[in-house]
Amino acid sequence: MDQQPQLNAHNKQEYPPMHTAEHILNQTMIRLFGCERSKNTHIERKKSKCDYTLHTAPTPEQIQKIENQVNKVISGNLPVTAEFVSRNNVPNDVDLSKLPSNASETLRIIRIGDYDTCACIGQHVGNTSEIGHFKIISTDYQNNNLRIRFKLEI
Repeated sequence: MDQQPQLNAHNKQEYPPMHTAEHILNQTMIRLFGCERSKNTHIERKKSKCDYTLHTAPTPEQIQKIENQVNKVISGNLPVTAEFVSRNNVPNDVDLSKLPSNASETLRIIRIGDYDTCACIGQHVGNTSEIGHFKIISTDYQNNNLRIRFKLEI
């Protein structure tokens, strides 16, 4: 009988469509701007926000490109899958820099098709078709910090 891997307890109950959209937004920011995943996030059902370190403010056209790219990925109906790996077998494309020091030996890797891969213990949808339409509500740029506020329209 297979035994369920033992993971750290999770202190949040995310709204799976919004949390999955955050993963897609993070990968979109990496691909478009070469930055790291969000350094600060607040994910809620009605609206959410993510902060990114950027050295220049994005243009309105670049903000629109972010929104368009996230929606393109969502509309791709990509499967969202999880796999369990030991810390010694983490895929090379997974950034562990934000992993808590007390993280378990077994990690859960979330894949959104071939678009994004990261370690995460949160809740996600099974397919990007379950997310809805991604809409950037506002952006704020100060001191090399870009804050993106967004919502999902079902």
